[in-house]
Amino acid sequence: MTLAAVAAFYICLYGLHDPLAATYGLFAVVAMAGLSRIPGTGRQRAVVITQLLPVGWLLVTAGTLLAVRTWTAAVGILVIGFLLAYSTVAGPRLAGAAAGLQLLYILPCFPPYAPQTLGERLGGMTLGVLLLVLAESLLLPDPPTTSYRDLSADAAMTAARCATELTRPPWTLSIGADTAARSAGEALRPSAVPESERPAGPGLRERALAHTGMAARVLLARLQEVPGPGPQGPHSQTLALLHEVAASAQRTTAALRTGRPAGPGQLEEALAVYLRLRTVAMKRETPETIDIVMHRQAMLIEAAYAGVTLAVAADLALGRRPGSAETRDGSFWYARQGAARLWGHRLWAHLSPRSVYFQNAIRIGLALAAARTVAGLDSLPHGFWAMLAVLTLIRTTAAQTVSIVARALVGTLLGALAAAAMLVFVSGNTAAYAVALPVITLAAFWIGPTRGVGWAQGLFTLVVSIVFAQLAPATWQLAEFRFLNVLIGSSIGLIFGLLAWPRGAQKELRRDVAALLRAIGSTITSTTSVLTQGAAERRSSLPSLRRALTLAESSFAQYQGEPQQPGTAVVDWHAALMAGHHALRGALRLLAGGPPADIRSPASAWQIELDTDGDVLAKRYELVGGLLDGAPQSPSRSHPPVPGEAAHGRPQGLPASPLYYDAEAWLKALSVDLDRVAATAAAMGPSSEYRR
Repeated sequence: MTLAAVAAFYICLYGLHDPLAATYGLFAVVAMAGLSRIPGTGRQRAVVITQLLPVGWLLVTAGTLLAVRTWTAAVGILVIGFLLAYSTVAGPRLAGAAAGLQLLYILPCFPPYAPQTLGERLGGMTLGVLLLVLAESLLLPDPPTTSYRDLSADAAMTAARCATELTRPPWTLSIGADTAARSAGEALRPSAVPESERPAGPGLRERALAHTGMAARVLLARLQEVPGPGPQGPHSQTLALLHEVAASAQRTTAALRTGRPAGPGQLEEALAVYLRLRTVAMKRETPETIDIVMHRQAMLIEAAYAGVTLAVAADLALGRRPGSAETRDGSFWYARQGAARLWGHRLWAHLSPRSVYFQNAIRIGLALAAARTVAGLDSLPHGFWAMLAVLTLIRTTAAQTVSIVARALVGTLLGALAAAAMLVFVSGNTAAYAVALPVITLAAFWIGPTRGVGWAQGLFTLVVSIVFAQLAPATWQLAEFRFLNVLIGSSIGLIFGLLAWPRGAQKELRRDVAALLRAIGSTITSTTSVLTQGAAERRSSLPSLRRALTLAESSFAQYQGEPQQPGTAVVDWHAALMAGHHALRGALRLLAGGPPADIRSPASAWQIELDTDGDVLAKRYELVGGLLDGAPQSPSRSHPPVPGEAAHGRPQGLPASPLYYDAEAWLKALSVDLDRVAATAAAMGPSSEYRR
């Protein structure tokens, strides 16, 4: 950063004798490297910066033309500031560059209004960006990171080994295989993946790659849950299906390693055959072994479906468009959508006051517009520093903003005093400024990010003082203007931080996860109603679950970047998100064929049991959601039963279809997910009912 910024400044100022281009060259590097936080290696950052260069040209042009009036500049930053801040929904890389792109508009939107200098501004900015790209690409290369595709391939290979082990005596996973499966699944957890490698974008391939990782985690978890067979050992068709699961996982591993899609395999056909033979095999079982055998088969079918999903998602991520039969699962809704529609879906999904992305965009847009208005009305010298202070100091929570502003003002004051002393004693010695600039710039880019915002503001005050002292004769008042602008910008940022959603994602996350848990409960109730009563119209709960899951995931993403408040209970939020995915995926699969054809009236004992288990689990989800929301709970003396607890005392009379066993397996998995959340959620609510 230092080499690129100083080189751009010196080339333009002392080589081309163009102070304006020198200013834009240096601040382009500050914007795209110092202010931006683009994740990844140097070469990955260089690619992102190069792709954003045309956006920078548009922003500099817009800022130059809208500087004609204070109100046009303020309206411009209100709109552009909102759009750039809202663009963070597109993933971590664009989110990291958003603040730097804001600066590229802020810098030219102040007087003098000089559209005739647009060429010099664009030329200086382009030179700075290109030098930064070269520096990021060639100097001090970062160590390579493991890509998400490779992590997914590792997980798929581990799943293949686990499935193969299940085909051999004693027909269960060994301790080593179980440990390997857990490790491979945890490696795909978002918090364990480097930010630059997370497939968080709205495009088809990013969505499909994220789907691949999730399917791999589900496959590993389901293989771990497959119980041992009955006394007679596994059926031959069960072993055949396990071999197909292993073969499919191996093909997916090879595809992810080489980058060439594997194409449709045999697993889906083998699963269809198994489902047909399963009904016949069930009739041959004795009442003593039916529960053991059917439960094992239900868990195996869950694993096989996950294997099919893994193969299809991996091919989508690698560029192959599977046929409609392969993507009939509702979870592949994005497979037939164009890029524009996928982007529109992501942007529209968060266009709500409940979305933290929308909240942040409103907060930043209003604060920047207010700062530009104040700077224009008061004719502040170097007024863009006030907007830069808003951009760098405002945070997602009021408490964090107050803490940051206090340290920033102290650092700026000390830096301004040091800069004033330097300007007095050096007194126009341009050579001394030219020698000092690389040293002070290196200190600002190196010490500032590692020692905190106070050091960063103080050292950057020295940098801009040295820069502007070389552009034009300067007195100690330059340091005074710097502190005054930072004070005004900090005050504006503090006001909007207090007024606009001051608690950040922490409150929203509790509310969004509570809504997610309630949506899961509603999905459980509607799904079991379809399976036991044929109430197909109740499938409308799935869109609500999808939206609740989207909002909860965005809140969780922001929450991870906010400091924890003292005394805040730690909840396993990620377990709640995984429960949402399990509920959505399981409901889509169970409802894929519509209501079962063998629904009995009056209801059989199995229909009653499944309906009761669904209602019980749904109420437990609603209860934990109420605990997160802080809603008062009515006391209860009895502990809610776990779905399927009465399995060993089931009444005689088998259902005509094994679908009921599949539904019970789904409910049990959701019950395990809920227990992980409830273990800590109870501490957040006023009631201890769940713990009792």
